[in-house]
Amino acid sequence: MVTSGMMEAWDGDHQVMEETKVDVRQTRRDQSANNNTSNWSNGQCVVAMPSSSILNPRFDLSQCRGKLQQDGFEIPVTDMEEPLKTALDVSSIRRYMVFNSGFFHFLLAPVMYVVVWCAVFSTLHLYISVSDYWVLCLSVSLVSILLTTAIIYILHQNNKEININIDVRLVQVNERMIKYKLLVGVADWVQNCTGKMQLFFVYWDMSLCLRTLTEALDESCFVALETQNKLESRMSHLVLVAKEPPVDPEVGGSDEEQDSDENRPLLRNGDTRCSASSSPRGGAILPSNFSLVPEASLPAQSKAQQLLVTYSAAYVKLLMSDRLSGPSHHRLRPRRNHCTTAPLCLCQFIMNKIIR
Repeated sequence: MVTSGMMEAWDGDHQVMEETKVDVRQTRRDQSANNNTSNWSNGQCVVAMPSSSILNPRFDLSQCRGKLQQDGFEIPVTDMEEPLKTALDVSSIRRYMVFNSGFFHFLLAPVMYVVVWCAVFSTLHLYISVSDYWVLCLSVSLVSILLTTAIIYILHQNNKEININIDVRLVQVNERMIKYKLLVGVADWVQNCTGKMQLFFVYWDMSLCLRTLTEALDESCFVALETQNKLESRMSHLVLVAKEPPVDPEVGGSDEEQDSDENRPLLRNGDTRCSASSSPRGGAILPSNFSLVPEASLPAQSKAQQLLVTYSAAYVKLLMSDRLSGPSHHRLRPRRNHCTTAPLCLCQFIMNKIIR
């Protein structure tokens, strides 16, 4: 006869076997993911998701996550889709991406030339009397070409700098993606008279760059004041806007503030200015501004980590659009270049841009 004790023992053994099978399958998936991610090198594009429209840029984030899973990158929704929607899926940001795109500048050039030509011609025609109109037209055309070229060149050079409305908004996204050895950035360019705008996921192991940049900051400890002045002068305009719920000082305010600081290691606690009232009514969530300049009291490694995350999106933008300036291919690559597909790696880009 089969007793109840025997049935319970059999059920217990069966449950243990099922849990063991689940653990084995999970371990195999983790090993497969690690093997897949180990095949990548710094600077390689893992996923490039084009926008649905150049006039209304949107990215299919669920499809991005699916492609990343196929390549062995298991990223939860809270670490990828939600932060990206907060950063990019805003109507004002989408309009800015359109007006700041290379395709819009491509269309703007002939329109600007016509406007400048008409303005210069009408002005000179009133004050200068010329018998031969072709001389006047030629002079106006030359002046219009020079002015239009200068304006487009300035806009093009500005796109090489870190963008507050796009790159800085992706700081919090890359802060989460670093643990998956990925960096996110938005790049656009014009190819065959057609605008291309894509969301890039680039593989990047931050450990080597973090070590090199930390050593560079440690070596400059003798001129720490000068280095800090450079950071403040060149990064003073970088401000991260984050929405936070108001802290109630009567109910565990200090604990909530401490937890918030742990979740936001890049945001400064002191010397920050809220964009609205510090005591909102009704518990409304108001945006707050946080400076991205590393504090002077931070250790070198914390400063290096903050700088790497701050400039990660701008670096990916320049890397994927082939606008990353560096030594020519005929020369030797710089020492400690941790990226085989670019003339400069992320830490060298930051040292050339900010520290030196």
